[in-house]
Amino acid sequence: QVQLVESGGGLVQAGGSLRLSCAASGRTFNEYIVGWFRQAPGKEREFVSTISKSGRTTYYSDYVKGRFTISRDNTGNTVYLQMNSLKPEDTAVYYCAADGSQPAGNRKSEDYDYWGQGTQVTVSS
Repeated sequence: QVQLVESGGGLVQAGGSLRLSCAASGRTFNEYIVGWFRQAPGKEREFVSTISKSGRTTYYSDYVKGRFTISRDNTGNTVYLQMNSLKPEDTAVYYCAADGSQPAGNRKSEDYDYWGQGTQVTVSS
């Protein structure tokens, strides 16, 4: 089992940047793929990005590709989401999720077993 805690959310103006962190505790972190998902008010949770167990392979939704960068530090048990050129439509609660059995690149939130509590990101225009 793994426990996840997100941090780094906040209020930022359009065009600004934020870096989210997902700190993990519990079992060996490098046994899990990690994904970021987000949910805006009144909308379904959507895929943002995911990273392989080693960190060598990353995937992004078309909405964030070129603006967001996912990375991981397996020694420090943390995954990061660097978000640049933020837009008001990026406003959402951002969640990190982990799973030990899915292939890297899995974009289905229902396939992830472990979730953090979420962190709010608000981008003002």
